[in-house]
Amino acid sequence: MPLVASENANSRHSEGPLARAIEEQTAKLPSDLFLWLAGGSIVASLVLKFAGRDHAATFVGHWAPTILILGLYNKLVKIAGSD
Repeated sequence: MPLVASENANSRHSEGPLARAIEEQTAKLPSDLFLWLAGGSIVASLVLKFAGRDHAATFVGHWAPTILILGLYNKLVKIAGSD
């Protein structure tokens, strides 16, 4: 038996109004924006590291994966839709 959700099961689960509103607005953002933001956080982390601010560098450096995951989610919503 395949592990694919039936159309009937999908129709019972839909996005709430808040998620739909957020996805509507973030879908307007270009996907490149997330790459630039992640790259910027890496560069900022390096600058902080060379400035001797190790804790701040680590904190800012951890932003990159989060930003990339948000970009991936944004791309999936654009391609597949939220519902």
